[in-house]
Parts: sequence; structure tokens; C-alpha cells
Amino acid sequence: MTRLVGLAAIVASVGASFAQPASAATMGNPRLAAVQVALRAKRLYAGTVDGFDGPQTAAALRKAGVTLGALAGPELGSRPLGLGATDGDVVELQFLLAWHGFPNGTIDGGFGPHVEAALLRFQRWAGLPTVGVVGPETVAALQTAVPTCPIPLAWPLHASISSPFGPRGAGFHPGLDLAAGPGTPVYAAAVGRVVFAGSTTGGYGNLVVVQHTHGVTTMYAHLSRILATEGEPVTVGSLLGLVGATGEATGPHLHFEVRVRDAAVDPLPALR
Repeated sequence: MTRLVGLAAIVASVGASFAQPASAATMGNPRLAAVQVALRAKRLYAGTVDGFDGPQTAAALRKAGVTLGALAGPELGSRPLGLGATDGDVVELQFLLAWHGFPNGTIDGGFGPHVEAALLRFQRWAGLPTVGVVGPETVAALQTAVPTCPIPLAWPLHASISSPFGPRGAGFHPGLDLAAGPGTPVYAAAVGRVVFAGSTTGGYGNLVVVQHTHGVTTMYAHLSRILATEGEPVTVGSLLGLVGATGEATGPHLHFEVRVRDAAVDPLPALR
């Protein structure tokens, strides 16, 4: 049995199996993400499932002492995938769905209801038949460039980023967390119209959603107080609410999320 003999060889083998979209410069390798999930299952890796060959991944691989294939499992596209499937190709699916704007819970290699719901949303978004099964068309769509925000945005408040867009632990964070004290004013990032302003039963807490052009919506979550009303037109800098810690928040901050036709995208490249 061939053993893993170094991280460079591992990364070369993994990278050869997947052509990463050129515009997804910050996205790690889905096959390496599958390896990280396998290492987590063996309690050898406690880092982020990000698809990057960092020192924690390297150390875990040295301890594993197994073949690459045994860790990564089957490649995405080698078989149809549907509800109940498990293995490394499901990890790749979860990872790519999240980066394309459809996070689906814990990235663990299990095709459960959260993955099925995210897949259906992605297939609808991509103009594919919404069948909830992964075939060649869905795999090809997942290998295209990730969506980006087509309009410029202003910062909703001036603060440091406490949690960026992207992988977080074994999950995926679909927006930016901006660290700010309670009561800090939150402003609209672009011209648009408020389409939701109220409390939610999910993790967002008090939430304001603004609809813009080109299918873009911006979301302002965990507010302590909402100062906008549904249907209200806004411009850049219109006051929407105050920073808080409502919903599933561990402390006061603004969760700022940008979606393009329902796909969550990284806000940072669009922020002026």
C-alpha cells in the first residue's frame, strides 16, 4: 500500500483531481476539504474545513498514515448523489454548494435534508431541473466561478471584521460579522427598498433586508433596534437600525450578508 510521504505530494495529487474556478481565488480545494473531514472523523484534525494545506492539516496527515484515496473517498461526479449518500464526494458537494452561496449545515460528508434543500435551491438558481439528485449537469455548474456582487456597496458601519465570509469550523459563514458596540448605527449599503424589517425566529434575530438592482439584496442582522419600515425607499447611508445581539449571537455585532438571486456572496470585494 502506498503511503503518504509529504504534504507537497498530497496537495499535488488532490489538486490534479479538481479544476478550481479561476475567480474563486480564496476558495480551497474541495478534495482536500474531504481529506480534512476524514481527518476530523479520526480525531486527528480540529481545524477549519477550508481545503487549504495549512500546518494543522499537514500535522494531521503525518499522523494518519493512510492512502490519499482512503481519506478523500470517491470524487464528485463519479456517481449520482442523493439523499442518504455519504463519503468524500458528498463533502465536495457540500463545500462547493456553500461557496456558490448555499450553505448546508455541518460539512460532514452526509447527504441529509439540509444538503438536499441547498441543492434544490442551487439547481433552481442555476436553471437546472430541481430534482435533488447530483448528476453531470449539477457537477458542471458547481465547477463554474462562484457568484459575486455586481453592484458597489458602502460599508454599513465602520468596524473591524470579526468573522469573514467563508469556512468556519466545519460550517460556512455566509456573510461578514462587523464588531461594534451595542447601539452603533447601521446604514444602508446601496440604494434600494426595504423588503423586510422585523424579528425572525431563526438565528438572525432582528433583521432588515433591502432589495437593490441586479437581483442583489443586503441583510442586516442581530439588531437591537430596527429603525426602518417595510416598503421604505433608502439610499446609501440611510439609517436602518442599531447594532445588537439578538438571535443566535454570542455578543453585539452586525452580521452583514449579501445575496444575488438568493445566493450568498462575499461582500468584501464590492465594498468601497
